[in-house]
Amino acid sequence: MKRKSLPVLLVCAFLFACTPKGADVIRLPVGYIPNIQFAPLYVALEKGFFAQEGLQVEIDYSMETDSVALVGAGELNFAVVSGEQVLLGRAQGLPIVYVMTWYQHYPVGIVSPAELNITKPEDLRGRKVGIPGLYGASYIGFKALLNAGGLEEEDLTLESIGFTQVEALINGLVDAAVIYISNEPNKLRAEGMDVNVMAVSDYLPLVGNGLITNEETIHNNPLLVERMVRATFKGIQYSAEHPEEAFAISEKYVENLANLTEAEKEIQRQVLADSIRLWQVELGGVSSLEAWRNMQDLLLDMGLMAEPLELTSAFSNEFLPK
Repeated sequence: MKRKSLPVLLVCAFLFACTPKGADVIRLPVGYIPNIQFAPLYVALEKGFFAQEGLQVEIDYSMETDSVALVGAGELNFAVVSGEQVLLGRAQGLPIVYVMTWYQHYPVGIVSPAELNITKPEDLRGRKVGIPGLYGASYIGFKALLNAGGLEEEDLTLESIGFTQVEALINGLVDAAVIYISNEPNKLRAEGMDVNVMAVSDYLPLVGNGLITNEETIHNNPLLVERMVRATFKGIQYSAEHPEEAFAISEKYVENLANLTEAEKEIQRQVLADSIRLWQVELGGVSSLEAWRNMQDLLLDMGLMAEPLELTSAFSNEFLPK
């Protein structure tokens, strides 16, 4: 057992040695529990990408809305959130700024058993649709798909089911469910269910998950923002190029991942592979003004924002790796 633990000790010693004295300590909320989707952060920690930038990053699995408030109040420098949270926060006067796109494609969609032949938004009419709740990225994505199909919520039965989409579909409690397209569809296929998936990004470009900071940090410490963006994006890029190594590294950070059966691990490997396809590796973390406009229009239409914002203040591409 001692021999097996030695490499881990060496890695820890290496990272400690690579972290300069007086490193900036960064608490980074990510809005969800430890999960394979956060592989780039685990890679950035394990490979020393954060340490090389003089950063000591501690991942915080807090809820997304709390993260926005804390960054907006200047109590935290950074967080990982979805684009709609940025606009909703700024509409409430929070000076948050989105500085790096992680997910180029909005990760939300709707999954259904293939036998029901729900292949486009219009096919949801008259159906029972399960959703985690009327909040967050799931609800935003759901409304985007309804708009694409010319539907209103009254045209179907919407049921809040929490994060039980797989069980609800397998047991026939709903006809379709709002999901993260890299996650639940893979679990359903593993259960033997043939499924159809409608991705929001196939109908409308929206702003997915990314890194935010606040105006004060940008003004007072732009180099900190640049270093954080550079290290985080390096983790994303490395994970995309070395998925097997990223998976192995994630086993140290995601509880029970290492103890899964091979069949269960294969599901998680597919989750990682599908997540990588959603990331914005080729475009280098650039934010699209079109996606921000689409997101704002959707939030205004939903009544979640009272008036338009100056969108160019909500995001910045100036801190991206050159």
